[in-house]
Amino acid sequence: MADSSFFEESKEQSIVKTTIVQKYFAAWARVMIGTLKRYQRTDRIAYMDLFAGPGRYEDGTHSTPMLILETAVADEELREKLVLIFNDRDPENCRRLEEMIASVPGIEGLKHPPVVVNDTIGPEIAERFQSMTFVPALFFVDPWGYKGLSLTLVNAVIKDWGCDCIFFFNYNRINMGLGNPFVKERMDDLFGADRADKLAVELATLDARGRELLIVEELSQALAQGVGGEPRYVLPFGFKSDSGQRTKHHLIFVSKHFRGYEIMKEIMAGESSAADQGVTSFEYSPADYRYPTLFNLTTPLDELQDRLISAFAGRALAMQEIYEEHSPGTPFTKQNYKDALVRLEEDDRVVADPPAEDRRIRAGKRTFADRVVVNFPPRN
Repeated sequence: MADSSFFEESKEQSIVKTTIVQKYFAAWARVMIGTLKRYQRTDRIAYMDLFAGPGRYEDGTHSTPMLILETAVADEELREKLVLIFNDRDPENCRRLEEMIASVPGIEGLKHPPVVVNDTIGPEIAERFQSMTFVPALFFVDPWGYKGLSLTLVNAVIKDWGCDCIFFFNYNRINMGLGNPFVKERMDDLFGADRADKLAVELATLDARGRELLIVEELSQALAQGVGGEPRYVLPFGFKSDSGQRTKHHLIFVSKHFRGYEIMKEIMAGESSAADQGVTSFEYSPADYRYPTLFNLTTPLDELQDRLISAFAGRALAMQEIYEEHSPGTPFTKQNYKDALVRLEEDDRVVADPPAEDRRIRAGKRTFADRVVVNFPPRN
């Protein structure tokens, strides 16, 4: 159940979270509708918020459900194709959300009126979802704590074609929960029993930063292990405390499709509050704006160049192939790869085809198109 105090005010972090979800929904919907037109697989797409809340914060700011709804009302194709399902365990939240929905100008233009459900998300719902076949759907799971969130639930909601999931990961509470026998079942649901047991042992020897890195890495690995060996793409985005010293929570994105991963990576990069050499932090920290010097002491683009030389030694690949093969699990965007390859070419560490002199100049530098082939030297 969502902590009702969460809706008392709209903090900066909540606005960034909502912005990420709203931007991805808009991009995802365009891709899905375009694909459906070409292949005529179905005439509907869906957005499902499993912990929707009342629709606004106490300061009056609209929360994620209302922003998604307003996006749908304003778009002709979404008005025809989008199915909206909002669930919340709290009957009062459901009542207030229904009132908010009814007040939206143009709501009557939706072919499929929004549905508000009053249900508790738990193992029974996850099992029910496993037995259902979904139209292309974006699932948003924001329980504030961790009750109801499980690997089984995430696996169930993304199993069908076109289905992606964004969920809220309360790092503070889960960090305290790992190793706590009173919530072991919850931790097992989220990480898997073996992984949760191993984590509880390893975390005891780590400092705060080490704990965070290990917890997020293990969660990402658990999510990336798709059913039947299918590829999974996982992206975490962190939110720091006002001081920038402590991680409060993460937004985690899971998809079976590289295109979805690529879109979300660009969105999360754009919402990050810090960047070194053009490589973004995939975090939002208010402190980044107050103390920028503290967050610009590394050289990640230089590191990427060395990684590429090592990873692709003796091979020849197009830029897009390099990006798709190497970028999962890294903070690097497509533009970072292009910038790194331009530098490698300028330093004569790789050979590009076509070469720099045959490529156009844009914004004062040579372009590096997706189809440009890069020849890497063999390993020494």
